[in-house]
Amino acid sequence: MPHINLLPWREAARKEAQQNFATILVVVVVLAFGSMFALSWVYSAMIDGQEVRNNFLGREIQVLDRRIAEIRELDKKKASLQQRMRLIEELQSNRNLGTRIMDEVAKIVPSGVYFTTLERRGNAIQITGKSESNNRLSTMIRQVEGSYLLERASLQGIIAGENEARLLSDFNMQFSVKPFDEIGEVKE
Repeated sequence: MPHINLLPWREAARKEAQQNFATILVVVVVLAFGSMFALSWVYSAMIDGQEVRNNFLGREIQVLDRRIAEIRELDKKKASLQQRMRLIEELQSNRNLGTRIMDEVAKIVPSGVYFTTLERRGNAIQITGKSESNNRLSTMIRQVEGSYLLERASLQGIIAGENEARLLSDFNMQFSVKPFDEIGEVKE
């Protein structure tokens, strides 16, 4: 048997192995390209889906931005209206402020104190008058400090009376009307 030639069989096995290798290589390349194409298609679909979501969110953000702008505009209008309401309330309260001041001054003046002038400049009230005693003036100052409408009473001077009116002393006093915020609810 030494004369059996195995070379054609080896050659056939090599060709078959090369064909199998080429087939496997083609299948692997096709599968690689197919999987790359499928993966690319999946990622492209995911990107397109995300772009759709981003566009939707962008539109919704624009809608919300418009609503926020409207809310800010409404807040400005509300603040303006509240300021007008406060001004109207203050004007309404100050409408009869002169009458309330005169009523309060009449309540705080004790007997034996007489006014010769009463002058109002803004929130300051200047009084000149005559008093029978200094105790009556101090009572008047205490009543000004206890008033819901008046504050900061200060006696600027007391001058003893002249010969014919020796019993009466001249005085100058000043006090202020409280600001609208401190007066609070209008006392009628």
